[in-house]
Amino acid sequence: MKHSQVPQARDRVLRRLPDLREMVRGSLLERVIRHRRGCPKCAGGDGHPVWVLTVGYPGGRTRQLSLQAEQVPQVRAWLANYQQAKATLEEVCELNQRLLRPAAPDAAPRRAARA
Repeated sequence: MKHSQVPQARDRVLRRLPDLREMVRGSLLERVIRHRRGCPKCAGGDGHPVWVLTVGYPGGRTRQLSLQAEQVPQVRAWLANYQQAKATLEEVCELNQRLLRPAAPDAAPRRAARA
């Protein structure tokens, strides 16, 4: 890609960004909660399935947010948007690195090598 084509390529990449208001970082987990006593479902070994969004922070801290079952499709979409935005940002950074390099002069025709 020519140096002069990089800004247009960058604009094309940026148009693929999802709506930044609709994203979340983390992992979606399905867990099973079991009560210690008094619950016939738990006593039978089934437990109660719950969905959790877990987000890791620096220092090894983790935040977990319990979700309602009807929130799960939205959270999945937001997680996918986050991954798409992250990949798009990486592409933009690569293109910006190309812009930081000096533009190559137009290539002159090569002469045939002498034997």
